Amino acid sequence: MRRLLVAQVLLCLCRLVQPFCPSQCTCVFHSRSDGTGTRTVLCNDPDMSDIPVNVPVDTVKLRVEKTAVRRIPTEAFYYLTELQYLWITYNSITSVDPGSFYNLKVLHELRLDGNQISTFPWEALREMPSLRTLDLHNNRLTSVPMEAASYLVNITYLDISSNKLTTLPSDLVDIWPPFSGMPSTWNASQKIVLGLQDNLWYCDCRISKLIEMSKMTDIPVVLMDPYLSCSGPEHLAGVLFQRAELDQCVKPSVMTSATKITSSLGSNVLLRCDTTGYPTPTLLWSKENGSAVNNTVVQESPGEGVRWSILSLHGIVVKDAGVYRCKAKNVAGNAEAFITLSVAGMDMTTVSPPSSMTRRPDEGPGLITQSPPPVTGTVVPAFTSTVTSTTKPPMTTLPPASNRMNLGPGGGIQRSPPAGDTPAKMQQGKDARGPGTSDKARKKGSSYIKDIEVVEETGDTAVVLWTTEGVPSETPLSIVYFPYDIEDNKETLETEVGLGKLLLENLLSNQVYTVCLVAKGLVSVKDQCVNFSTLDITGDDGQNKWLMIASGIACALALPLIILLLYKIVSLYCKGRTTRNAGTDEDLSKETYVKFETLTMKQRTMNGQANDLWARRQTQESERMLLCSRSSIDSQMTYKSDSSRSEYLC
Repeated sequence: MRRLLVAQVLLCLCRLVQPFCPSQCTCVFHSRSDGTGTRTVLCNDPDMSDIPVNVPVDTVKLRVEKTAVRRIPTEAFYYLTELQYLWITYNSITSVDPGSFYNLKVLHELRLDGNQISTFPWEALREMPSLRTLDLHNNRLTSVPMEAASYLVNITYLDISSNKLTTLPSDLVDIWPPFSGMPSTWNASQKIVLGLQDNLWYCDCRISKLIEMSKMTDIPVVLMDPYLSCSGPEHLAGVLFQRAELDQCVKPSVMTSATKITSSLGSNVLLRCDTTGYPTPTLLWSKENGSAVNNTVVQESPGEGVRWSILSLHGIVVKDAGVYRCKAKNVAGNAEAFITLSVAGMDMTTVSPPSSMTRRPDEGPGLITQSPPPVTGTVVPAFTSTVTSTTKPPMTTLPPASNRMNLGPGGGIQRSPPAGDTPAKMQQGKDARGPGTSDKARKKGSSYIKDIEVVEETGDTAVVLWTTEGVPSETPLSIVYFPYDIEDNKETLETEVGLGKLLLENLLSNQVYTVCLVAKGLVSVKDQCVNFSTLDITGDDGQNKWLMIASGIACALALPLIILLLYKIVSLYCKGRTTRNAGTDEDLSKETYVKFETLTMKQRTMNGQANDLWARRQTQESERMLLCSRSSIDSQMTYKSDSSRSEYLC
């Protein structure tokens, strides 16, 4: 009896320690042979209007289905730290709080299909690092923001079908193969499943990657419905993605001025990158390891579909060596190119004359490495830079140039070629004098001008750019420029330091110039002078001259032919008009007018016969009349007597 009482007490205690199950839910514990198990909670009461808050803490799977719940509040599942599967499907949910899924560190699957969600808090996915399945099927989503891409990287099952989506951000498609750059050794069993069907896709460049992906085979992305179709624009409505052809949608292509560059310590290097594509791509510089580049970048888009960028490295040091990446990107795709920069030691420096130049024999005037001449005329040691291409022959040294160096079209130093030109070989040793002189000068004063460069040269203009350190923006600045080695022809312009940019005009074409910047009250150093070259426009003038001559000859030959043609046309017109008038008069004279005679009455006699009553007489000229043939009643009335009636003859 005592043992039976103890057993009943133990049974009651076991019931007391069992987790409490919500009244509107069903709790099921699935035990295993080893004594462990998992708990599943199902809440499907149609009268339930709120997410239950007293769910057992050891719940692994929670299902809230076909209820009247309209909102998921903040931290609704905070205490369910073991929850792995959360299904809140086919309810009436319209609002999801950004903090709804806080503390769900082990959640693997989240299903919210069959609700009325129009805006989903994508940032809430950060609270679920183990999430792999996200189901938003059959909701009212109208857009997916660009920021969502970073939160969906680990998702392997994404269903956003049967919504109201018209497009997807290009960055989102970039996280899926093959656009993610996933290696070819990707495990074929690791598939990414996407549900994109039954949306209002507008087929343009924004989803060009998605259209391209739908045409691919043997990729680790599986579409639930491979027959996606366009809803717009009108000429593509109803067309399958596999058959859609987009207009004016071009992936970027990238070109660099060089692939390998070797430069000495303390020299200045310019790295140039050009890209084409539609829409116009953006350019971004970075190191090969992905770290950002903090150097000065000049970027410009001279026209639709074209952009160039120049990365300036001033006074390079050992840590500047490495591989630089230039990445071009637009909604149609992306491309990248690499430039390897090597820094030579101090023992690699050479002393060069002020006017010496190094040129590749097969490059022509496009690539020149020159040690800029000192402004004061003294000889300053200069470091030379070598620009290396994978297929170029060794470099040769040319004789010194004359005072007026003819560099040819596109020649010069520190060039930033104008819009539309083929990317020029950039000179990497610009203003590359030894660091000792400039450093000593800068130590004397805490304020100075630096990063001087000349860009956008044309046949008669150029733009000077500069930056300052510790100089007030209103400080007066003098800009002096003159033809190379001809200081007697100096031109001076006054401006302010803070502008940072100035246009030089009325320059000579195909001429090397020296430009110097001097700020009032600052120490002048040689780094404040640079050389540049204007473009050669003589070739264009000759071509224009020949075009004018050819146009004049063509006009001289065509003018007589035009006059003769006009004469023939006028003659035919006048002749036809005269012929018509003459023919009309002749026809009227023959057919329209008639002559007539009158009949007179004889005096009656007693024995006269009826045929003797009338006599014919010729009418006088004054009695004649012209009758129109179209008249039906006009006539000349015959002789009238008192004893006779009027007679008419038509």
